[in-house]
Amino acid sequence: MGKRRAAAHSDGEDGSQPASKRSRTTESDEDDQTSNHRATRDKKKATQDDVLVLDDEDEDNGVADTQTDEAAEKKFEEENEERIRERLMNKSKVQGGIAEMGIIESIEMHQFMCHKYLTFSLGPQINFIIGHNGSGKSAVLSALTVALGGKATSTGRGNGLKAFIREGQSVAEVTVMLKNQGEEAYRPKDYGRSIVITRRFTKEGASSYKIKSREGKLVSTKREELQAICDHMNIQVDNPMNILTQGTQFLSASTQTDKYKFFLKGTQLSQLSEEYQTCMENISQTHKVLKRKAEVIPDLEEALSEARARWEEAQKAVAQKTKVDDLRKELAWAHVASKQEELTKQLNEVAHIKHRVEKCEDQVRQAEASRAACDEKVATLEEELASFGDVNDLITRREELAGRIKVHKAKLLELKSDEKTILESKAGVDASITHYKQRIQDEQARLETRSKEKRDRATGKLAEANASLADKEQKLKVMTEERARLYAEADAAKKEGERLQIDRNECRDRVVECDQQIRRCAEMEKSKLAQFGNQMDQVLAQIRQRKWHGRPPIGPFGLYVKVKDSEKWGPLLRVVIGNAMGNFAITDGRDRQALNEILKRAGNHNTQIIISEVDLFDFSAGEPPQNYLTILRALEVSDDYILRQLVNNLHIESTLLAANRAEADEMLVSLGSGGVAMAADLYRVVRFPEGGGQSSVLNNLRTNDSRQNLFRNANAEAERRQCRRWQGQRDEFEARLSGLSQRIADLESTYNRCRKLANDLEPQISQHNKAIRGIRTEINNIQLELNDDLPVDIQSLHDELKVQENEKAYIMEQYEQLIKEREKVQQDQRPLVAESDQLRIQIAAHGTQRGGVSDRLNEAVAERMHADNSILHFTSKADAERGKLAAAEEVAKTLEEEFQQAWSAKASKYCDPVANPRKVDVVQRAVDAAKAALLEREKRQGATIEEIAGDMHRKEASVATAKMDIRALNSLNNALKKSVKQRLARWHEFRRHIALRCKVYFAYHLSNRGYFGKVLFDHVNGTLNLRVQTDDQAATQTQAKEKDPRSLSGGEKSFSTICLLLSLWESIGCPIRCLDTDEFDVFMDAVNRRISMKMMIETANASRGKQYVLITPQDMNNVNPGSTVRVHRMSDPERGQGTLAFR
Repeated sequence: MGKRRAAAHSDGEDGSQPASKRSRTTESDEDDQTSNHRATRDKKKATQDDVLVLDDEDEDNGVADTQTDEAAEKKFEEENEERIRERLMNKSKVQGGIAEMGIIESIEMHQFMCHKYLTFSLGPQINFIIGHNGSGKSAVLSALTVALGGKATSTGRGNGLKAFIREGQSVAEVTVMLKNQGEEAYRPKDYGRSIVITRRFTKEGASSYKIKSREGKLVSTKREELQAICDHMNIQVDNPMNILTQGTQFLSASTQTDKYKFFLKGTQLSQLSEEYQTCMENISQTHKVLKRKAEVIPDLEEALSEARARWEEAQKAVAQKTKVDDLRKELAWAHVASKQEELTKQLNEVAHIKHRVEKCEDQVRQAEASRAACDEKVATLEEELASFGDVNDLITRREELAGRIKVHKAKLLELKSDEKTILESKAGVDASITHYKQRIQDEQARLETRSKEKRDRATGKLAEANASLADKEQKLKVMTEERARLYAEADAAKKEGERLQIDRNECRDRVVECDQQIRRCAEMEKSKLAQFGNQMDQVLAQIRQRKWHGRPPIGPFGLYVKVKDSEKWGPLLRVVIGNAMGNFAITDGRDRQALNEILKRAGNHNTQIIISEVDLFDFSAGEPPQNYLTILRALEVSDDYILRQLVNNLHIESTLLAANRAEADEMLVSLGSGGVAMAADLYRVVRFPEGGGQSSVLNNLRTNDSRQNLFRNANAEAERRQCRRWQGQRDEFEARLSGLSQRIADLESTYNRCRKLANDLEPQISQHNKAIRGIRTEINNIQLELNDDLPVDIQSLHDELKVQENEKAYIMEQYEQLIKEREKVQQDQRPLVAESDQLRIQIAAHGTQRGGVSDRLNEAVAERMHADNSILHFTSKADAERGKLAAAEEVAKTLEEEFQQAWSAKASKYCDPVANPRKVDVVQRAVDAAKAALLEREKRQGATIEEIAGDMHRKEASVATAKMDIRALNSLNNALKKSVKQRLARWHEFRRHIALRCKVYFAYHLSNRGYFGKVLFDHVNGTLNLRVQTDDQAATQTQAKEKDPRSLSGGEKSFSTICLLLSLWESIGCPIRCLDTDEFDVFMDAVNRRISMKMMIETANASRGKQYVLITPQDMNNVNPGSTVRVHRMSDPERGQGTLAFR
């Protein structure tokens, strides 16, 4: 049975707290004021080796009632009875509200019990269904129970659904419409304001549900959905207190124990009791299992003691083991460092993906702006399109030159920046030199001439030394420039030689291609099968000689295929279907290995073998109209089996042929259903059925491709001319190859000569540098001698002047070197620019050729054809990149968490941090070396130290884990037991409150007739008894005596039953309350019946959100229908009634 809805708040309670999905009883406002005393226990801290003792107290797992404290019960009733009575009186003065959900709006029956068809609508509060006996009133409650998923036996009208099918019919159907409004409506988006539940069942026992919205939309057919609806709306269809039918034995035929069970089941206390009983049984069983597990701990502790003894014996190798431990600590932190590097790498990857996301977003914006210009661009380029040669080689060379020119330009810009910096530095130094010279002249003008003759001699020597230095520096400059020139010439020769090497290799490849074509032409002269593969004559001869499991292999396909217009469509079809012309087909898979061996022996390693039965199917349904040219219509295929293989594998029946890309696109657009077309200008065009399309360029065949010989209607003379043409091309390439080889040899000679001359200049440059250094030393000595005769101030000015002049000399040397380098770069740049300009002119001349225009046109067409899908594509791509970013960030987060929580934390837990650990492999080698030193001792011990330590740690962990697990499970078990006990105490509180409310409400309802009575609950013995004192007893007896229900008259008994039922109804939360009063009404006199009806109507009017359905055979003339009361009158028994009349 599915989940049952918990009982909602009782009538008159403030607020409408949402009901729990778990079955429970109702708590009134008085319950909220009752304190809940919970016992607490002190927690004792256990040590690692504490003996675990399970909690054996309170082994009583049942939920039987303990002996009731009469004084406590009396005190409880005194404290709460008056409050409940006061709330009851206040509630009777308040008009109840209409439920927003869970009540019945209408019910419909087809072939159900005595009704052929019956339908009517129910009011939201009080509904009376009246009619003579046999009119089918009780069938309404049975239909309601069956439609809401109740058991057939609970209706008391049959043992199965088949009993409810109208006599002579094979199928019956009942439909109930439930109200579904308000804030707590069930799936309002799916069902709307009403839920329609239809149950259909047959004589064969089949039963099905349809759960729909008011508009007829089918939402579900599963019983689980119906259970969920009833659970959400708190409809308890099998609760005996919700729907009381004629078959319900309520009062007259029930014992005190049956009444008590009826009370518990109706208030759902029995369901909670059974669940608590099951919980306590499971807790007891768990207690016994834990007790058995605790007996294993001594054995584990004994094994741990033995392991510790072995460990103490292994301590002789502690010193070496300590070293190993230190290395392991370093190894642990080396792993941490490695993980940190991995984390850094992942963070860089995240940053890279973020950049890609930004790039994708830019592409989205560009795609949104590109659509407007596509049509104009395509129209312009299509006008320029023509068939021209390929300029890819020129473009490639120009791109190569552009890259080198770009490098030189960057170098020139760098040199220009350096020149600007040098000139600025030179200007500053010149200003400083002028300043110091002026100051020296001023100082010397103030001084008298001192030691003039000595200074003249020194000045003369200084002039001679400077002249010698200038001469040496000039010669050194000449030699340096010559060496630079020689090196530049050698480099130029080397670069040119490398370029010519590429040309020579290309010429060699062309010669090899020509040789292959010449050989193929010779083979074609000998046999027409040569175009399909190697030694095809021998292959076909061996196929004919061999016995096969299926039909002999058929092939090659090209033998059976001809092109009708080979001049027009041959080049295209060589590319599209050329690969399939060498294929073979077999009908039995066992022949594949034998055929494959024959082909491989002949050198045909890549020939495809197709396995297919002979199936001459009709493929005309896949062909376009006759005015469209397809590959199939451009071919002549002489074998039907081969034709079907081409249709299956290449779809030749549906692939269109067109002269150019634009015509292919127009054909597909006019076709309207999408498809594929091949254009003679080597384009593949696709149009999708849902709109949009694409086109791509087909790669042309190389000259040495064997497919070049396919689909040529050539005779022997044409083949010889073709062979002579290839021979002429070979001679041309051979002559060019010879010239390139000679040129390369000359460049190699130039390179070697320049390098030798440059190397010969190196000793002379070294000697001049040495002589210049000597002269500069002599100049410095003379200058020092002159400076000694100058005053100190003048000497310092000369020193500063000398520093500035040296700085200027250094700057000028740098400037000269920069000028040389710039001239060299410009010299290298000029031939590159000239060649690039020449290539640009050549490419511009071919600007209208097919290559460039075709590429740009292809791009423009792709932009136009994908314009509608571009934004979506790039948006999807951006979303995908964002997904990758999220995944990468998640990985980075995981790595960071692993690094922080796993690697770093575990390493920190294992040992203190090791500063600057070495690489993992280095530390690992050190660990291995240290372990080798322990090998002999470990052999003597029979195990390694790690194994002994690991064994001890495992046993320690086992003992600790066992103790911890038992302690944790024992604590959990005790907590569960405590929780169940608390719930049991609360359960008793619920029962006490519900019983007291029942007593008060019962006495109140009896007082409406002038009766007195009470409900006697014996929770210990599980009995419920009624005591009623009637008005005639009060009038005739001086001492009133309460009657047992069995001694009451029929009318008194029925009235008491109604009072008890209304009292119990106050304790359930189901929004629907149904009662068949046939068994009660027949015993009531007019007074009892009038008071009972008035009491039920007043109770229903005061109820909040409850719907009452009351069935009676009596007339309702004494009941005034109003806004809250609706009376439904059944027709007299005719078994054919339709829609009821309402009053």
